[in-house]
Amino acid sequence: MPARLIRCATCRALLNSELVPREIEYPDFVPLREVLAVVDAPVKGDFIKCPQCTRELRISLRFRGKKVSCRHCSHAFRLQIGTPEVTRLGVYAPCPHCKQELRASERYISMNVSCKFCNGAIRIVDQPPSV
Repeated sequence: MPARLIRCATCRALLNSELVPREIEYPDFVPLREVLAVVDAPVKGDFIKCPQCTRELRISLRFRGKKVSCRHCSHAFRLQIGTPEVTRLGVYAPCPHCKQELRASERYISMNVSCKFCNGAIRIVDQPPSV
């Protein structure tokens, strides 16, 4: 580098007329192998809190939007995720690598995580309710 580079104080443009800035060559984008290896694990059901007795229930995905009843207190309610009546505590999904059932908090849905059994890279994906 020359000893006396003179630049504009506001825009940082090179003011030495005899000097020409070199073009910067950006390297090509290479995706990381770790990011490409993530496999989707679809949610198979929900862990919810019974609106009546507040006990935890494990309910399959096929019952979303339908009327269900608590096995502890027999309270009947409609399973609509996201309504004030139903509090979802978590979800469960099988690991696509080792087939073990995983329980995950709702905050891990759509995040890249690893299986606690086999350390396989997965993304827990919540399926939209079927109409």
